[in-house]
Order: sequence, then C-alpha cells, then structure tokens
Amino acid sequence: MVQQIDYTHEPRRHILCIDVKSFFASVEAVERHQHPLEAYIAVVSKPENNGGLVLASSPMVKKTYGIKTGSRVFDIPRRSKIQIVEPRMAFYLEKNIEILRIFKRFVTNEDLLVYSIDESFLDVTQSRQLFGTAEDIAKQIQYIIWKELNLVVTVGIGDNPLLAKLALDHAAKHDLKKNFIANWHYENVQETVWQIHPMADFWGIGSRTEARLMRMGISSIYDLSQFDVRQLKKKMGVIGEQLFYHAHGIDRTRLSETFTPQSTSYSKNQILNRDYTNKHEVEIVIREMAEENAMRLRRHYVTTSTVKLTLGYSKHIEERGFSHQMPIEATDSSKALVSALLLLFERHYLNQPVRVVNVTFAHIRPKQSLQLSLFEEPQQLIDREALDQTIDHIRRKYGYTSLLHASSLVQGGMALQRAKLLGGHRSGIQK
Repeated sequence: MVQQIDYTHEPRRHILCIDVKSFFASVEAVERHQHPLEAYIAVVSKPENNGGLVLASSPMVKKTYGIKTGSRVFDIPRRSKIQIVEPRMAFYLEKNIEILRIFKRFVTNEDLLVYSIDESFLDVTQSRQLFGTAEDIAKQIQYIIWKELNLVVTVGIGDNPLLAKLALDHAAKHDLKKNFIANWHYENVQETVWQIHPMADFWGIGSRTEARLMRMGISSIYDLSQFDVRQLKKKMGVIGEQLFYHAHGIDRTRLSETFTPQSTSYSKNQILNRDYTNKHEVEIVIREMAEENAMRLRRHYVTTSTVKLTLGYSKHIEERGFSHQMPIEATDSSKALVSALLLLFERHYLNQPVRVVNVTFAHIRPKQSLQLSLFEEPQQLIDREALDQTIDHIRRKYGYTSLLHASSLVQGGMALQRAKLLGGHRSGIQK
C-alpha cells in the first residue's frame, strides 16, 4: 500500500521561485544587443588560465556544445561561435538590484527572500487581491523584466518554497514551449516530486547523502517517501526526518519568518593563484586577510575573542592541511589579531605547499570600551586604536589599496588582486 500524507492541515501558500535564465551570460548578451536565448556566450573566470572555470553559459552554448557552469575553459572548442567574456560581478549585482525592485512592485520586503544573485522566492499570497492568481503574477513579472531588462526569467509555483523550487528546477527551466512557468502542488506530488531522478538532483540531497540513502536501501525519492520515518530519524537525525517530509512535498517554511543565528563569525577565504612554498609569502597573505577582517570588526563596532586559522595544502600532497583556533582577549586591533594568527601559523605549519588560506574571527560581541591590557601602556593602546581608525578612514574614502604594507607589493601579496574581486570573481571595476 502506498504511504501518503494527509495535506489537510499543511500550510498552503502561493510561492513563486524565480530564476533568471543563464543570468551572467544573459546580461552579457543584452549588453551586446543579442537575444539571451540565441547568443553564444560563456562567462569564464580567468580566461587566460587553462584552469579557468565557466561561471555561466548561454542556453545555446549548453545545447550546441554541452558547455555549462563548472566546465573548464579548455573544454570550449577553439573554433566555435562561443564568445568568451570575463565576469563583471559588480555589473551583475546592479542588474540583480533592478530585478529585485521589480519584485517589490508585487510583494513586501517580508515576503521576498533572495536565495542567490539570480534566484528569489516571492510569497504572493496577499498580493493576489491586487494582481490576480499566482500564475498571473508570474506572467506579469516575466513581461516587465523582459520589457525593461530584456532578460528571460523562469518561474516555479508551489504551495510552499520546496514545491516552488522543485517546479522551477525540474519543469519550468526545461519548458519546451518556452512559457517557462510550472505549477507543482500537494495534489500532484506522486506525478512530480516522486519522479525526480537521480536523488542527487533533489533540492537538499547531495552526492554524499544520496550514497548514504542508497546504503539504507533507498534508491529513489519514491523509496524515501515510503521509508519508516522513525528509522530515518534514528539513523540520520533530524535531517532524515526532514528528507522524509520533503519527499512528500512538505515544507513549513514561512518567508516572512526571520531567523537570527545564535552566534556570528567573520571569515575571509583565499584560494591562492599557485602553491605557496615560501613561509614568508604565506605570512603576508595571513597578515593581509587579518587586517581586512579587522576592518569589518571596527566598521560594525564589535570585537572578537577567538581567532581561527585554516590552511589547505596543495592537492598534490597527501596532507590536507590544518584548522586551529585559540582564545584571545576581546579586541578589534589589527596588530593584536595579526599576532595571534601568526602565532597559530608558527605552531602548526608543517612546511607544506599552501593553496588555501582562511581567517575567521568568532565569539563576536559589541564593543564596550577600550580594552586595557596588563602588558601594554594605556597610551599605547589609545595610539594604536587611533592609528587603526585613521587607516580605516583613508581606505573607506580612497579604497583599500590606498594604504598597503610594503610586503603586499612583493611576490606573494594578494591584497591588490583581492581588491579587484567581488564574490570571489572579477568585479569588472577598474581600480
């Protein structure tokens, strides 16, 4: 007997999940006066590097050449119609803001959840009184974004965010009629949700979770929906229980309910251009990242009492790296934080080639007053804080690179390159 859920008491909202089709590539196509669905464009990170990644490819590039997000630049045929362009993250963010302004014509801020730079959820339950059904609203949004920005959006509609997201990913994006709208509801879970295959394509199930489910004898979303929920929770914890209900299309998330995390941390991550084998070069990067993170502390008037250093070693060696942390006196001082991180580095570095550096400040608290120390004169602390604030002021006004340590200008320094990045990729802004 098929195990089904009684949806009578489940929340039923009207949710849109909206995605801009091949966002980065589409924006570049529009800038070149080309139709985004007909252009041959690939946005490539570091196109001059054979290891560069495709960040986005237009629909025709995917269809004709099989080049998609995550492909390597060397996968692109040399003699093809494909136009390779560098990313302009700042420009894409500007377009994203324009799109969000269009969304806000239909919903309040509380009913809008920005999921990524090209994807958002809208709860239009209350908006229907003004603009019609959820599908009517979806069509109006599609029309306005096309008319004003020449971008194509796809829309999944569902009774909750999960069903809207699944409808988007597994139906709307692949609509051959190019209506690019799909409706998934509780009543058709068996014909929609249970048909998703492989399991790793299901929202929230990655390859590792799929492998774990397979070891339990679960090989499909249907199998997952029919499994004993108590056993799932026993073997996988609350995640197992959540997956069971997701397999039935149940998601009780309310977009207007905000979540406040119990703790906050400030983190900076840097993937280096090459393996760093010189200890001094690694120290330069740690110093740069610590200072950038310290600026964030001061900008938000908070301090940290825990510093954490993570190094990822080269993929060519067996040792993976290390991650260690240590408590310190609450501070926002660049000098103190750099010293603590370099101490961690000295203690744990094994003279291996480094490829990834991560600096994290945890146990964030509001700054109360100047933190005195038994090991330093009060006037020295006052002078150091004044110096930090002066440096911050100059960098805010003239850009981070207006004041740099001389070490950042020698081989190994990454501050100049990081200043040109946005979201880990080239911003497109000349500095």
